[in-house]
Amino acid sequence: MKKIRNFCIIAHIDHGKSTLADRLLEATNTLNQREMQSQVLDDMDLEREKGITIKSHAIQMNYVASDGEQYTLNLIDTPGHVDFSYEVSRAIASCEGALLIVDASQGIQAQTISNLYLAFGNDLAIIPVLNKIDMPSAMIDEVKDQVVDLLGCDHDDILCASGKTGQGVPEILEAIVKRIPAPKGDENAPLQALIFDSVFNPFRGIIAYYRVFNGTIRKGEHVKFFNTGEEYDADEIGVLKLKMQPCQEIKAGDVGYICSGIKNSKDVKVGDTITSVSNPCTEAIAGFEDVKPMVFAGVYPVEADQYEDLRASLEKLQLNDASLTFEPESSLALGFGFRCGFLGLLHMEIIQERLYREFDMDVITTVPNVSYKITTTMGEEIEVHNPSGLPEVTKIEKIEEPYILAQIITKADFLGPVMKLCIDKRGILKNQTYITQDRVEVNFEMPLSEIVFDFYDKLKSISKGYASFDYHRTGYEISKLAKLDILLNGDPVDALSSLIYADHAYDFGRKMCEKLKELIPRQQFDIAIQAAIGAKIIARETVKAVRKDVTAKCYGGDISRKRKLLEKQKAGKKRMRQIGQVQVPQSAFLAVLKME
Repeated sequence: MKKIRNFCIIAHIDHGKSTLADRLLEATNTLNQREMQSQVLDDMDLEREKGITIKSHAIQMNYVASDGEQYTLNLIDTPGHVDFSYEVSRAIASCEGALLIVDASQGIQAQTISNLYLAFGNDLAIIPVLNKIDMPSAMIDEVKDQVVDLLGCDHDDILCASGKTGQGVPEILEAIVKRIPAPKGDENAPLQALIFDSVFNPFRGIIAYYRVFNGTIRKGEHVKFFNTGEEYDADEIGVLKLKMQPCQEIKAGDVGYICSGIKNSKDVKVGDTITSVSNPCTEAIAGFEDVKPMVFAGVYPVEADQYEDLRASLEKLQLNDASLTFEPESSLALGFGFRCGFLGLLHMEIIQERLYREFDMDVITTVPNVSYKITTTMGEEIEVHNPSGLPEVTKIEKIEEPYILAQIITKADFLGPVMKLCIDKRGILKNQTYITQDRVEVNFEMPLSEIVFDFYDKLKSISKGYASFDYHRTGYEISKLAKLDILLNGDPVDALSSLIYADHAYDFGRKMCEKLKELIPRQQFDIAIQAAIGAKIIARETVKAVRKDVTAKCYGGDISRKRKLLEKQKAGKKRMRQIGQVQVPQSAFLAVLKME
């Protein structure tokens, strides 16, 4: 055990974690030249296309240190985006140390700080690394000062490296061996292994990845999952190289995988403890905190008979992404589907894309929203996720909505536009501190519903990409909200209704009607698109009917002949409108999400 080091790589998005991980794998000869490609740990097509890490990836390396001893290094490469912070928290819980990577050309950003606090909370040994020092725009001394202020370490503790050229990688490997403590645990105690991830394999069932804290797990052993109480045989165990490598036993402190032919996804829960049936442990390892979804949206199958397939796909996806939560719901417009909880809009987009690619499921996603607390006049407290679940206006005493504390770090030049954006989104400035002469951190308290839509994109564009953003929940506060309904020919479309701040409702309703007018195809009859709050109509647009010129065959003659034909057409249109259905295209649902 003294020769094992478990560590993860944490950093803000785009600071070069995956590229540096490539260099570590090369330096330890874990991969040969043929297997090597850039960002080798990002094995999902989606990660390569978008250039971001979505999943944490574990891989084992063997390294001969300067003292001549061979060490086993278990590396977990983590995502940098705020939407995947749950992945980071799980990686941190299964390690003893972390490489904190800071981009020498960008300096410290919001996610760097929030990931660092996660690591501090778990008492990890931190090795600060300055990456991208080969870039012409690198500000090595300035960024070193920022790191010293943040960590309180010495200048000499900070390692300089370049993920692109491989400079400084040997020093990082030596620092990992010297500065990160060996795992603690007892090989002879009852088995305790913490599951930190799992994946579904169509041929072998569910494969769980775990970190052994106490005891030893052997091939063929009869094991039990502590929280679910299910028992299985360990058909195959092994370590995670680039591909899975079977072995006979895995001892305390090490990381590995287990295949035991589990078919039911409910039996494996991330954060559960694996123990032996013959010599069980008395208590589970304190795993990870339960995930709190921030954004909710309905996910519905395009074809109604695909409902069960969608459920199976979501369960398999949940194995690999434990931050996804879902429960069944039904909608008048869309039939049966699921209400899913996501950690943010990017997470939602990724899940939708993964459903399509990995399980061939085409889905319709409704407008994302957050959950509200409603107190009724009878004194009951109910939680509402969907505007259609709102009680009648006369029965509502107060509505409370979730608030967050947003932490934004930006260059001083962009402070004005950033402040204006936050105040427009109903933010209240809490404090403002200058980290260095030209970098400023501002903290705003604001409603979660305001950042759900396009806040992050706007922040990036007004700050020319320099602002970084992080947030955490603070609780609920009373708010002045109104339910905005969209009516088509007098019928409400529940997939388009939303709860919105009362003062913004009029503008939003008007824009929504205009957008729908462009997107809904013309029918044989007029379609009235209305936005309403309660019984009050606040905006209206009309999609004009496609009309045939019935008077074309009348040339000359008395006006009454034309009038007769027009009246006949009018009666037909009226009847058609009564029985006609307005089809809302999928693009209309999506356009509402992307509305300014």
